[in-house]
This record gives sequence, structure tokens and C-alpha cells, in this order.
Amino acid sequence: MATAPSVAHHGEWFGHPKGLYILFFSEMWERFCYYGMRCILIYYMMKQLMFAQEKASYVYGLYTSAAYFIPFFGGLIADKIIGQKKTVIIGASIMAAGEFVLMVPSLFYLGLALMALGTGLFKPNVSTQVGTLYEPGDHRRDRAFNIFYMGINVGAILSPLICGTLGEVYGWKYGFMSAGIGLILGLIVYIWGQKYLATDLVTKKKEAAAPVESKKLSPEDYSKLFALFALCLLNVVYWGAYEQQGNTLAVWVDSNTDRHIFGWLMPATWFQNFNPIMIIAFIPLITWFWGWQDRRKKEPSSIGKMAMACFMIGASFLVLIPGVWEFNRTGMASLWWLAISTSILTLSEVYLSPIGLSLVTKLAPARLVSTIMGVWMMSWSMGQLFCGYIGSFYEKMPKDRFFGMIAVMCFATGIVMMALLKPLKKAIGHGQQKTVDV
Repeated sequence: MATAPSVAHHGEWFGHPKGLYILFFSEMWERFCYYGMRCILIYYMMKQLMFAQEKASYVYGLYTSAAYFIPFFGGLIADKIIGQKKTVIIGASIMAAGEFVLMVPSLFYLGLALMALGTGLFKPNVSTQVGTLYEPGDHRRDRAFNIFYMGINVGAILSPLICGTLGEVYGWKYGFMSAGIGLILGLIVYIWGQKYLATDLVTKKKEAAAPVESKKLSPEDYSKLFALFALCLLNVVYWGAYEQQGNTLAVWVDSNTDRHIFGWLMPATWFQNFNPIMIIAFIPLITWFWGWQDRRKKEPSSIGKMAMACFMIGASFLVLIPGVWEFNRTGMASLWWLAISTSILTLSEVYLSPIGLSLVTKLAPARLVSTIMGVWMMSWSMGQLFCGYIGSFYEKMPKDRFFGMIAVMCFATGIVMMALLKPLKKAIGHGQQKTVDV
């Protein structure tokens, strides 16, 4: 189980270590940068670089896949060489540089490479630092990830409003520029708040003075890691479907959806706002609901919730099928279909994403927590690549069949996860089955 290497004692704000709020705002601005770029990426490729939809989907999938594949190496670098803090600072600096490079169309692929590299260094190490603020067994850890996840979504809300609007109205380069400026603000917050964060645990230094036995993983460790790796397979299909928001669904809302609201045409990039707004609305309600279930001893386990998320996201794509039929009849689909679909998709995210992050910090050995977080995010990477592959069929299939295909894949994954529920809970071990309270 992951333990806190050396928790910084600098008081608390609102019942949590001050370092949590440093990480909240650092992650908020990093996600502002990432989602600000993501919300305009598909449009930039198709409308300025003149990529065909199929090519744009492939590039989108490759980029987002790389951004979540590199965290494995970012975790290794932090755990073995320079520690989490330096890795986060280097990663944020590279990401900011990538945004400014993207302002130059001829340097498009270099900008994508810098963004992916920076994300890979930043993402696993800022997430694991949340867990290091709490001692083993501290019940506040799971709630802390709830707060941290809110920061992610505040950044995701602000990014389409600012980066998306600037990109659509004044030029795509201004969208990239604003995303880079936002990350610089986050980097300033992170550097200023260093004293509130836990001391880095650099495995290389610790192992030099540790007995040989302490370097070995126990059978219990292997069992827990096996369960985490099995859950990574769920992640691949889930995120392959989820990331269609920035891929084929972005194309659908731009070309096939009536975006007029009381005579005002909503910018297509603002569609990216639906999900994070609903996240912030849903998390308190779902947390209360899980508490209500817990008091009646009916709350699903963490793994059970993650399996349920697959059924939910499958249902979100089924909802889009009547929208396709409406488009075929009238030439334009109502925005309500996307709003309902995104609501269900968001509910699935609450049931899966923050729970997964918390499980990693609980189950991974302390000296490998950033590395294992990188492995977890590598499964997101495979999902992003899968997203790009799925998106390549968008122009080749009738749209109702396309959305139905995604729904069936998600339902099948949910069925497999429910079938494996007991073996996975057994692998995690009695006492770790308790649900993550997010």
C-alpha cells in the first residue's frame, strides 16, 4: 500500500492539508492548458490545416495516446531519478512551450510532440502527490481526490470559454496562446507552494540504504497490481468511447447539430463545456447518494462502480441514435440529444475516473506509486489510440450504426467486468474492497 513519504506540516485549510489546494490550482491550470488545446485541435486540423476528417481523427488519437503513454516514463523518472516536484516543473514548462509552438502552423507536429512530452511528465506526478499528503488509513484521502478532481473540471470549464472562443473568433493561434499563458500561471502557483507539499520519495536513493528484502514486492503487492492491470483493460474501451467528445462528437456538433439557443448560435467549441459543468454539479449529488447507499449497506464496491460506468457510457451513445434519425428527417439534430447523452456520459465518469486515481495511490507500493500511476495512464493512452481508430469509421458508416457500435463495445466491457468482479475483489484483498468515497 502506498504511504506518505514525508508529509509537510504547514496547517490545514477546510479540513485538508494546504498542499491539496496548491495541487488543485496547479492541476486546474494544467487542465485548462490541455483541454484548451484539445477543444480546438480537431477544428484547427480540419479548417486551417485542411486535414480530411479521417486523418484528423488519426492524428487526434495518436496525440492523445502519446500524452497518456509517456506518463509511464514520467513516473519512472520521478520515482528513480529526480523526484516528483522537479518532474512536474519540467513537464509544465515543456507543455507551455508546446502551446506557443502550435501558434506556427508549419511547426504543428513539433508542438504536438512537446505537448505530449510535457503532459507525460506532469500528469502522473501531480496526481500521486495528492496521496502523499495523507498518512496510511487517513479517511480524507478519497475525499481529497474528489476535491482534486473538481480542480480538473474547473480548468476544463474555463478552457472552451476562453481558448475556444478566442480560437474560433480571432484565430486558432490565440486559443493556443491563451492555453500556454494559463499553464504559466499554474506553474507559478506550484513553485510558490513547494513548502506545502510532501518531500519527494526518490526510490534510487532510498534503495541504496535499504535492506535487500525491502526492495522485493510481496505476494500481496503482486496480487493488488494484478487487479490494477486488469482494470487497465476496462480503461482502454472506456476512454476510447469517452474521448469521442473531442473527436467525432465535436464534428457532429459542428456539422449536424442545431446550436441555436433563442436565436444565438453557440460556438461549437463550447460543447466541450457540457461535461465539466455537469461533473461539478454531479459530484456532490453522487457523493451524497453513495453515502445514502452506504448507510443501508447497499453501496457498490469501487470495482462495481467502474463496471457500472461502462454500462452508463454505452447508454450515452444509444441516446444519440434518435438524434441521427432526426437529422436524417429534418437536416439538423436537436442539441438536446447531445445534452442528454453528455449527462449520462458524465455520470459514468464520476463512477470511474476519480475512483481509479485513488485506487492507484492506495494499492501501489510507495516507492513505485508514480510509476504505477503512469501504467494506469498508459491504459488511458491505449484508449486514446482506440478513440482515433474508432473515429476513422465515422465517415464510412451510417451515424446511427457508428454510435450503436460504440454502445455495444461498452456494454460488452461492462458485462465482462461484472463477471470478474469477485476475482478482482479477492485479488485486491479483504479490507481493500471498501469503496472509494468520492
